[in-house]
Order: sequence, then C-alpha cells, then structure tokens
Amino acid sequence: MSVWPAWEVQEHDGATSWFHVRLAFPDGARVDALAVVCEQNVSVEDVRAQPALSLDDLTMLADWIEAPLFEACGLESEGEAGEEPGGARRARPAWPRGIEGRWLIAQEYRAAQEEGADPVLAVMCATGHSRRRSLRLISQARDAGFLTPRHARR
Repeated sequence: MSVWPAWEVQEHDGATSWFHVRLAFPDGARVDALAVVCEQNVSVEDVRAQPALSLDDLTMLADWIEAPLFEACGLESEGEAGEEPGGARRARPAWPRGIEGRWLIAQEYRAAQEEGADPVLAVMCATGHSRRRSLRLISQARDAGFLTPRHARR
C-alpha cells in the first residue's frame, strides 16, 4: 500500500489532512482512494477500484487504510491503543439523525464561524461525511430553522 499527502488544513487546535492511498494486489487489482484524517477519524472521500469493490469490501476500506494513514500523520490508531481489541468499529462516528442531528450540525457550524474557521469543514470533521453530504446536512439545519437563511442571490 502507498500513502502520500494531498493537502492539509491547519486550524487553531489541530489539522485535517487529505491523503492519496493506493492498494495494489498481486492479481493486478487496484484501489485508489482520497482519504481524510481528522481528529482520530478516517473518512474516505473518493474511491476508484479496478475491478469494482463489493459493498462489503467498500465498507471495510477505511479499516484497511486506517493504520497506515495514522502512521503517516504520527497518530496512534484505536487498535494500537487497545480500546477495542479484535472488535469491529465504525469508520464514521455515530451521528444522531432527525431534529437532534440537525441541531448538532447547527452548533458545529456556528462554533466554527465564531472561531473564524471553515464551518463546512467543521461539519465534515464532526460527522465524518463528505463535503457534499455535509452541505446537505447544513441545508437541512437551515430548513429546520437552526441556522439563518442564506443570502438571496441577485
């Protein structure tokens, strides 16, 4: 497996790092991914595989690449810390659904705004979702009345 940095965003109390990851198998199969490491979480932004991955393999991708990504960032993975030996773990942190989730999205968004940080990136890090999904969640929080409406375009 090969891991190399794509870019990094420095914030007040940490950093979010994107990495290109390539898994090459002896039979010629290959997986290329763009992964994000933020606050001890791994999220997979983009995946290209030849041949295509099964759904089971796709759900396990973050687990396959977690240890090398944490090593590249100088972090210790959960498995190394011994928090859950041999057990399964979610690649994405659990996030409440419905009205509670929308309220939490709004809290993350406003906290980032107050700190002068990118609010969309803060939601991405908090939820473990992609930028597109995070924007959709922010829109839902706006629709629920937890965030002010966007400015009207003219």
